[in-house]
Amino acid sequence: MDVFVTGGSGYIGSRLIKSLLAEGNYNIRALVRKGSELKIPPGCGLVFGDALSSFSYQGKILPGSVFIHLVGVAHPSPSKKDKFTKIDLVSVQEAAKAAVVAKASHFIYISVSQYPSSIMKAYQLVRAEGELILTRTGIRCSFIRPWYVLGPGHWWPIVLIPFYGLFSLFPLTREKVNQQGLVTISQMIRMLVFAIKNPPADKIVVYDVPAIKHFCSKKQVVTEGR
Repeated sequence: MDVFVTGGSGYIGSRLIKSLLAEGNYNIRALVRKGSELKIPPGCGLVFGDALSSFSYQGKILPGSVFIHLVGVAHPSPSKKDKFTKIDLVSVQEAAKAAVVAKASHFIYISVSQYPSSIMKAYQLVRAEGELILTRTGIRCSFIRPWYVLGPGHWWPIVLIPFYGLFSLFPLTREKVNQQGLVTISQMIRMLVFAIKNPPADKIVVYDVPAIKHFCSKKQVVTEGR
């Protein structure tokens, strides 16, 4: 299976590429800027270009590839509102153009939980717009919506776990806890691999936080045909 990854040198991307290479069933190409090629795991093909300009890389994507878009501002916070627009939004706009030109068979996009949050509203709006842009391409899409991904360098929210447990006891806050719960980097990688192997039968499939945690069980939460 041909796979094209943007953001392959990042927190999620580098681990996903390693996982796919270990399986040995994928021909992987990753978009990379000049000078950052050593951040891409060995064995992955390199496509030099700029994530903010589809013209720099769209001709180098193998036709029919699974396109995985992982570009985004590191450590999102309310103070990075402008960067969300300039980087996250522009990169997905350009990725959508490139995917259409390459006639991608499936587009996988790391979005964010859409459960209302006044603190991260700007980030949620940009990611929701990204989903809409991709929906309009007509390509089959999988949208993965975590809230916060725990892993190396991203452990601080574990101090909130007791509060998550407390608020899950109350009906008024239980859904917020479910939709804005914490997931681990290993869960995200397994979710991405599952999404690669299981493209939606028609149009769109959405994996929210409960689905990321239980995507292979009967508890899976999936919304199709959005």
